Amino acid sequence: MRLLIVGTLKGQLTTATKIAMANGATVTHAEDNEQAMRVLRGGKGADLLLVDVALDIRDLVMRLEAEHIHAPIVACGITNDARAAVAAIHAGAKEYIPLPPDPELIAAVLAAVANDSRELVYRDEAMAKVIKLAQQIAGSDASVMITGESGTGKEVLARYVHTRSARAKRPFISINCAAIPEHLLESELFGHEKGAFTGAIARRIGKFEEATGGTLLLDEISEMDVRLQSKLLRAIQERVIDRVGGTKPVPVDIRIIATSNRNLVDAVREGTFREDLLFRLNVVNLKIPPLRERPADILELAQHFVKKYAEANGVPMRPISAEARRVLSTNRWQGNVRELENTMHRSVLMAQGDEIGADAILTPDGDRLDLAKTVPAVAHATMAAEQVTRALVGRTVADVERDLILETLKHCLGNRTHAANILGISIRTLRNKLNEYSDGGIPITPAGTPGEYPRMPMVGA
Repeated sequence: MRLLIVGTLKGQLTTATKIAMANGATVTHAEDNEQAMRVLRGGKGADLLLVDVALDIRDLVMRLEAEHIHAPIVACGITNDARAAVAAIHAGAKEYIPLPPDPELIAAVLAAVANDSRELVYRDEAMAKVIKLAQQIAGSDASVMITGESGTGKEVLARYVHTRSARAKRPFISINCAAIPEHLLESELFGHEKGAFTGAIARRIGKFEEATGGTLLLDEISEMDVRLQSKLLRAIQERVIDRVGGTKPVPVDIRIIATSNRNLVDAVREGTFREDLLFRLNVVNLKIPPLRERPADILELAQHFVKKYAEANGVPMRPISAEARRVLSTNRWQGNVRELENTMHRSVLMAQGDEIGADAILTPDGDRLDLAKTVPAVAHATMAAEQVTRALVGRTVADVERDLILETLKHCLGNRTHAANILGISIRTLRNKLNEYSDGGIPITPAGTPGEYPRMPMVGA
């Protein structure tokens, strides 16, 4: 966890620093927005900015956006003034904390940003084999490929490997290759020099240099452009990188962990992924089974999430009834652990009485999970499918494809990665299609915000 404290409230911020460090954070200081930007460009990076409310927070937010630096801001001030809190949040801060800081509140904010609650919970033998292999190779510097369906916990396992390595006290830097536009990904990875391209107003250190001494996680690496893959291969082989617009190679010392929810052997066969890069990354493959193939993990994880969300929502922790356990055990969990977590969060909120019963195990739209797939529901779906099929007659393939893509994206609430997985296409193909539709004046469901910084309860309002 890397914390950047911005401001000149020396005494109060010193207290915040001590609290943060006591909770395992690495703390850096900057006196103003300009110095903060120099720190962030210089490669120290930050997972959270704690900013004096007296500074121009809107200006800082705009600077971060202009240089594509992503880090949540929490404002702080020596007053418990609700208007100051509201003004800070309107300016772009995620939360406001009055000073002197409450130790428990600081700890809660750090935990929310670091997402320390993502524990590796398992009981099934299939998962135990994966964890055993992870423990065996964690102490080495070998590159690791973690594969598995969306929602199985690939990033959680990557962090597990890092925390048990010799690099555990050094940075763990993650970058989602599918979430960053192709023309920006090279700069995000390798950094750039001032003037390298339009908008490069200063030298920027990339993720490779930020992660020096530690671990770099390349999430969803299968979505990286082939041209950029060749530069990545050189960086891994030679342990040097070239900043965009740079003239001198820069040495780096990192361990690479990559993840993918696609079959990379098929991607190599299709020409969308370099075979030599796959060999270089795939020294060890940790393949996480889908949750439906780990039956003993389902109830173990369900109980874990019940405890987690009961505490988070301030409600009693109820046991899971026998009928509810049956419902959970027999579901297919296409969304894997992520889907199970969301389901148990709902169950904690909806449960009544002394237990979490089957009536509280619901789908997102409020139907009972077990009843949502009964024969009447299947019959209804079949009738609907027949109606859709009849409606296709007389339409072009391009029109049908467009409607399918747009409706799937709408169903996924704008989540491009989820929609691409459902459609069976790459995220790049999906983006190209959406750009084509947008150029034609067709409205596109805006992208969602997965991984957004969790809001903490408002203080002082």
